[in-house]
Amino acid sequence: MNQVEICCGSYQDGIAAYKGGAKRIELNSALSVGGLTPSVVALKRLKKETDLKIMCMVRPRAGGFCYDKTDTAIMMEEAKMLLEQGADGIVFGFLKEDKTIDEEKTRDMVKLIKSYQKEAVFHRAIDVTIDIDEAMQCLIRCGVDRILTSGQRAKAMEGIECIAHIQKTYGDKIQILPGSGMNAQNAKEMLEKAQVHQIHSSCKSYAQDPTTVSQYVTYAYMDAPHESDYDQVDATLVKQLVDVVMR
Repeated sequence: MNQVEICCGSYQDGIAAYKGGAKRIELNSALSVGGLTPSVVALKRLKKETDLKIMCMVRPRAGGFCYDKTDTAIMMEEAKMLLEQGADGIVFGFLKEDKTIDEEKTRDMVKLIKSYQKEAVFHRAIDVTIDIDEAMQCLIRCGVDRILTSGQRAKAMEGIECIAHIQKTYGDKIQILPGSGMNAQNAKEMLEKAQVHQIHSSCKSYAQDPTTVSQYVTYAYMDAPHESDYDQVDATLVKQLVDVVMR
C-alpha cells in the first residue's frame, strides 16, 4: 500500500498532518535549516493525542553531515532518549569528509535503533554523496530500512530518473522515499514513473507573526512576500496529497 509522510516542524504541524489524514510524520525542529532534533515534549504529546507513526530527526546542527566525536555522542544520546519516549523510528545521516557514507557511525546508529525494534531512516545526506550506487549498497549493508532522497537534485521531480534507478535496483532491499518539492500536483507522476510507493512532503502554507520585523531588527527567514511569516503544515494540502497517493 502507498504511504504519505509529512515533514513536521512542531507539535502543531503534527496535529495538522493528523487532521489531514496522514498516518506517518517526520518530526523535526528548525525546518528553516533543513530540520534538527525535535522537542521531546512535542513527541510525547503527539504520541498521546494521535495514532501517528512518528519518525524523529536526529541532527545536532545546520550545515552538512560530517560530525565529530562530540556531535556523534550527542546524536546517539538524543536517539536513545527519543526512542524511549515513543519514537517509531530515527532519521539520521553520517558522512565522511569525502562525501561517502560513514559506515561505522551508521552501523552504530542502526544497532541502537534496532535494539528498540524501530525503523532506521537515512535522510537526504545521501543526496550529496559522490556515488549513489556505492552509498545505497553501504546503507543496505548497514541494515537501514529506508532512505529519504531527492535523487541528488534540489527537488525530487528533477531527480526522478535517479529515484527510478535506485528503486528498480535496490527497492527490494530498502525503501525509497522521494522528498523535496513533492505535492498533490506531482505525486502521481512520481509514483508512476519511479515506481515508488511513498511520498514525503511538507504540505506547507504560511501564517503571519507581526513581531518578526521591526524598523531596525528582523528575524525573517523567508523572502518577500513572506518576511513576516512562518511556514506550517496545512491540513487541507495534506488531505489533497493523501487523496492522490492513497487513491
